[in-house]
This record gives sequence, structure tokens and C-alpha cells, in this order.
Amino acid sequence: MNIIEVKDKRTKRQFLELPKHLYNGDSNWTCLLDAEIEGIFNPKHNTLFHGGDACRWILTDQNGSNIGRIAAFYNLAKANHTSNEQPTGGIGFFECINNQEAANRLFNVAKAWLVSKGMEAMDGPINFGENYVHCGLLVEGFMHQGYGMPYNFPYYKSLFENYGFQTYFEQYSYHVDLTKPFPAKQESFARFVMRKPNYRWEHFQMKHHQKYIQDLVDIFNTVWSDFHEDYTPITYHEFESVFLDAKMLINEELIVFAYDGDRPIGMIICFPDFNQVFKKLKNGRLNLLNKIKLLYYRKRSVTRARQLASGVIPEYQKAGIIGPLFLKMIDACRKQGYTELETSWVGDYNDTVNKMYELMDNASKTKTHITYRFLFDRNKPFKRFMNESSKKVRQQEIKTKD
Repeated sequence: MNIIEVKDKRTKRQFLELPKHLYNGDSNWTCLLDAEIEGIFNPKHNTLFHGGDACRWILTDQNGSNIGRIAAFYNLAKANHTSNEQPTGGIGFFECINNQEAANRLFNVAKAWLVSKGMEAMDGPINFGENYVHCGLLVEGFMHQGYGMPYNFPYYKSLFENYGFQTYFEQYSYHVDLTKPFPAKQESFARFVMRKPNYRWEHFQMKHHQKYIQDLVDIFNTVWSDFHEDYTPITYHEFESVFLDAKMLINEELIVFAYDGDRPIGMIICFPDFNQVFKKLKNGRLNLLNKIKLLYYRKRSVTRARQLASGVIPEYQKAGIIGPLFLKMIDACRKQGYTELETSWVGDYNDTVNKMYELMDNASKTKTHITYRFLFDRNKPFKRFMNESSKKVRQQEIKTKD
């Protein structure tokens, strides 16, 4: 076996082509767009290279055939976050044949590179960017792959755990049957809140994207800095880049904002499940023919949607704002003929949201992904992510208010 660093056009192409051969014939797998993957590893495109770096490798067998790949990366702001007891990097975009020795070679080269950068642990598989895409290893629910959610072979779990990776947290995806009604009491209350005169509800408009993206950044950072102890604030530029790159995929009606007067207080972001279209593109390349196919099928073949993120700023979280946001988005999905919604993902540490979905008659937990952590010092005690710091802060705030 031979490890080759990805450095030129030829090795970049090999890195992109490997999963296309590995998953050939698997109807659940969807080929990602080459441009999306390459954008993640482009320093001009990905701001995490400011204070960080990334490296990729492919693995070949004795005949020179590609049998595996992996990427390793770090960003100092994230690596040295207060929630980490040690500088922690990441690995992702792992693919491999069912061979533990091959997997170990890939994990070892990633580990060695991260050690050389001062890291003492690695999380994976994760994204070199925001975690609402390309994050987690699928361990339950080997069904059709939702947009942005990873899909892999079942044996990957053994490859990770046999190497020594341990579960850092689990991520759950719920599927909502849009052909079934919501509980009457929940819907009635949500529509009651929706009619309150001080609240406004607006759908995203690309022609005014600067305004809505700034509102999104304000809400996102307020919500997640309050809830998530491992949160690094996102910038306007990062979100703008995502929305402009995904311009062809955005359905404005599926992105909803809540306002109290002119103050943005909540949002929900949902994308059509364009994996249903990407399957028809086959090779992941946005050449002229595939662009024509994308435009043709985008309104003809999509029956599913994926909720990427939602949030309400802390002081409005008990005002029932999430219900109207959800219903506004659901109404738009139904109007446009969608029959299924995937809400992903929800961390196992997020009791409130998990309980909310469990109470919905038309929702079921269908998929589980795992984000693993590997400590380089094998004698150091391992701790699962529990979001305890943020829980303590919120509990103290509740006591203070009471």
C-alpha cells in the first residue's frame, strides 16, 4: 500500500473519483458535486485557512489502484476552543475499502500530520467548515442520502472503532411525513402566535440577500453562542459565500425569518433535497449538460426537503416562535408538492429539540450519525461531549430570573 499526498490536478481528480467507483451500484449514495468539495479545500474560498491548514491523501494498493482517501485539517481558533482540553484537529471525507490495515494507514497519516501542527486529538469524520454538511459517520438508517448529510458503508463504524476512535456525540435525523397532519393543538397554538400583531414573518429574498444574511448571522451567533459551548461565531462573509454558491439550489419560500418589529428573533433554513437531482448528474461535474439537467429537474424531481438549521434567540424561546417558523416552512413545502422533510441533525445532548420531534405524530427518528474523537495520548481519560458548560449557564440564568 502506498500513501500519496494530493498536490496536483491528477491527484485531486483521483481524490474526487474514488468514491464514485467505491459506491458504484449503491442506490442510496449520491455523488457530491466536485466543485463543492474542491471549494472546501481552496484557501481563497474557505476562511478557515486563515489560522489553519488542510491536507489530503489517497491510498493505493500494490497494483496502483486507489483504495482509500482521507483529509486532515485544523483551525487554531476551533482547535484551542475552551471546550477542548487539548488542541483538536479534524479528519473528514474518509473513504476506504473494507480493510482495517488500509483504514489504519489513512488514520495514521492524518494523525501524524496533525501532530506536526501541534494537535493532540482529532475529531471525525467532520467538515472543514460548518457542521450542517459533511459531518458524522452514518451508523443507523442506511437509506436515501439527504442533501449535505454523509452516507457511508456500514463497515466504516468498525474501521473507526477498531482504530480507537470513541463516540464524542451522536447526531439524530428525523423524517417528517408531510402527507400526515400535525397534532391539532400544536398547529392551533402556532397559528395563534403567528397572528400576533407585533411579530412579522418573512421569506428569504435573494435580491435582498445582504439584509437577510446579516439577520441570519445575528440570529445564528446569538443562539449558538448561548447554547453550544464549542461554538465559534460565524461571519457574514462565510454565510454569504454559502448562499451565493448555492444560489441555484435555494428555494426562497423554504427559508423563513421571524421579527419582533424590525428585530430579527428567529429563523429556519430548509433546502430542497437536491440529491434527488444530483443522482441524475452521475459524475458530480457541473459541465454544460449537467447544468441543463439541474435546471430541468430542479422543479420536476424533488419531493423531499432537508432542514439545515433553525433557531430562536434566547429571550424569545418561550414565546412559541419556533412553531410558526416551522409551519411557515411546512406550508411552503406542501404547497410545492414535497412529501417528506428531513430535520437534521440534532445532537444527543439537545434534550429539548429531541423531545419536540418525539412528540410529533408524523415524525420518526430514522438516522444516527456519530462524530468520533481520538486522543493521541492513549492514557488520557476520554470525555464525551455533553454541552455541560452551556447547560450550567442556562440553568443559572433561569434561577436568576426566578
